[in-house]
This record gives sequence, structure tokens and C-alpha cells, in this order.
Amino acid sequence: MNAPLSTPKRVAIVFAGGPAPAANAVIAVAASSFRRRGAEVLGILHGYSALEEHRDEPLRLGEHYRMLEDRDLWGLRNSRGVIIGTARSNPGHRVACPADLDDPQKVEPLANVYRGLVRLGVDALVSIGGDGTLRTANFLYEFQRRLGADEPRFRIVHVPKTIDNDYRGIDFTFGFFTAVGVIAEELRNLRADAIATRSYFIVETMGRRAGWLAYGVAVAGEAHWVVGREDVVGPLAKQETVTDMDTGEETTRTYLDVDALVDKIVDLMIHREGRGKAYGTVVLAEGLAEMLPGTPVPEEGLEAASLGRFDLGRTVGARVAARYLERTGKRKKVTGIQLGYESRSSRPHAFDVLLGSQLGLGAYRALAEEHLDGHMVSATGQLDLRYVPFADLVDPNTLATHVRFVERGSDFHRLAEELGTQFQGRRK
Repeated sequence: MNAPLSTPKRVAIVFAGGPAPAANAVIAVAASSFRRRGAEVLGILHGYSALEEHRDEPLRLGEHYRMLEDRDLWGLRNSRGVIIGTARSNPGHRVACPADLDDPQKVEPLANVYRGLVRLGVDALVSIGGDGTLRTANFLYEFQRRLGADEPRFRIVHVPKTIDNDYRGIDFTFGFFTAVGVIAEELRNLRADAIATRSYFIVETMGRRAGWLAYGVAVAGEAHWVVGREDVVGPLAKQETVTDMDTGEETTRTYLDVDALVDKIVDLMIHREGRGKAYGTVVLAEGLAEMLPGTPVPEEGLEAASLGRFDLGRTVGARVAARYLERTGKRKKVTGIQLGYESRSSRPHAFDVLLGSQLGLGAYRALAEEHLDGHMVSATGQLDLRYVPFADLVDPNTLATHVRFVERGSDFHRLAEELGTQFQGRRK
């Protein structure tokens, strides 16, 4: 077992979840920082999938992991994609509470990951990914805390990744500004199309449950209205009381009133026509999908992939066209479209390269200089590094992470509201 303050000599880097611009900046800077100090760096290929599945077999070089050499890092910071690949494998999927970490059957996939990394001789792990990957990193940290004193261990730090910017513990996540820029450019193209054809586009953006990406795209793409789940209040909200058949307990859930949303968009269209503008773009956050009536939603929310299947933009677009015809007697072309996937592996914006690079360096500094374990690397202000304990980010009772929503009435939220079309009867 390594001494508590030892500098890592063999470091593994794993990237999990969806791609994000500047992923390679994080990997490149973390790897080069360790290599400059004489450490070996292993890139685990395609997330945790191989580690989770290979219980007794050693991982194979070139198939399951690669050694990151200096030549692999040349010019890598600004490149697209993820050099070590990614996957959505989740070795902690059986763990739902702290007690589960003491159940050998429930921690078996985590034990496989632990054994695989120990066989590779690593003494530190840099985890890069979303909140699900943060949970896995915390599970591995807690799993090792329960090992016997003579069992080998590796330290863990986590780098937050998501284009959705819904991460607690950090101001902005790498990839967010690139995604906003790429999707906003698409939105401006659709705006030009709408002007030329006197039509409307209802654009559903990625972003999971929170509205950060939708609001950013609406501002940068000059949308005429934006709605996130943070806006489902007042006329857009309706309440439903549900009785638990087993306990008899009643709970009240807020739903999106789709009819009210459709009418608001038609109000917008009619208002703009009165000003001589027969076109427009409206942005909807994909998180609205889990607020549709009749949608069963677990407490932790639907996965991003599940949200996308609702095809909210096309559904609302079709209903808006029908309601507009009903109210005006005229036909209007209204096209619904989903945007987001095209941004995830696009060339990173300079700010995201800077942020990703600082977080990559922060991973090195956390392990080699601060000698930390069980911490997330964060940056605030002018990219000042800070290190947040996993315990500050994870619910102690459920071990779950929590989404950071846009706060209603915050300056960021007001920016998106104020730059949209103002008209009588608009949501409050």
C-alpha cells in the first residue's frame, strides 16, 4: 500500500458518459502533467465497460486500455471527440444507499473495477464524467474505505463533465459554451429559414432536466421565446394529486400544461404578426418532457437519453400549427426539431479549452501536490482551482447527486426572459 502522501507513479484516466467538447484538453493536460514528473499514464478505453465485465481476466493493452505517450498528446487539446473513447456503463447501478456498499452482490461490479485497476498496478484514478460518473467515483472511494488495512488502494479524483452545465460544485462545466455556440449557430440558420419562408421553428435543445443550455442557446441564437422546466409556474403549470395505493399517502405533482404552452406560442405568433413579423423561433428545454402529464418519473429524474425519446419539439410544433389554424383560420408552417447531438464532439471553444486544461492540471495537482482522495476538481472566478470533497456533493442517505437548476429570478434567468419577445399575456 502506498504511503498517504506518495506521488502517483502509475495513473489511470477514465472518461464515461456522453462526449463533450474539450474532453481531450482535460485528458491531455492531466496526462502530460503526470508524465513530466515521471509517472506512467493509462487511458482506460470506453469508460468502465471493460473493467466492469472482466472479473477475473486481466485487461489487455490496446484492447481495453492504452499507454498515453507524449506523441499521443501533441495538438490534442483542441481536437474533437474523446481520445480514449467513452461509454455509459455504470458499475454502481446496484447501489442505492450506504448499506448496499456492504452487500457483496450489489458491489460486485465495483469490485470488478477495483480488481481490474489493482491488476494494472495503478495508484491513482482520474475520473471524468457527469453526475453518474461522480457517483461511481464516490462508490469506488467508499468501497476502498471498507477494505482491510492490508488491501491495496488507489486514490480517486473526479473532473466534472457535461454540456448541460447542471453540475453542483462548479460555476461552468467544460463543453457548455461550445455546445451553446454550436446549437445557437444552428438556431440562427433556422431563424434565417423562418424569415425566408414566413414560418416558425420549435426547437428542443438537449440539457437534461435543467434549462442552462436552452437559455444559453436562446440568448446567443436570438430566439423569440424560451421555456425551461424552471418556467413551469403560473399559467403553464397544473397540479395533480396522486394517492399511493399501498400507504394511502397523497402527493401533489406539478405538470406542464401543454395546452397552455401551445396557446402561449400561438399568442406569440399573433403578437408578432401584428408587428409585421410572420416568422419566429421558440426554444424548449428537453427537461420539459418529464413534466408531461402521465409521464412516470423516478425521483432522480429521467436519463437524458429517455428525455430525448419524447420528441417534444415535433409534438408541440404539430399542436401549435393546429391551434393556430383553429384560432386564425390560416395555415402556418411550424416545424419541430431536436438539437444537441451535433454539439457534443464539435471543435471546442477557446474558453472550454482553457477550462478543460485547468481542470486537467487540477487533477494532477489534487493527487500529486494536495495529496487528495475522494475529491472533485473545480474552478471558479478566473479559473481558480478548488477541490470539493465527494461528501459535499453526494446525499449521505441515498448517495445520489442532485441537479443544479437555473434559479428563477436570477440574473441569468432574467437575461433569457428579457431578450425574448415581450407581449401582453406573456408568462410571469
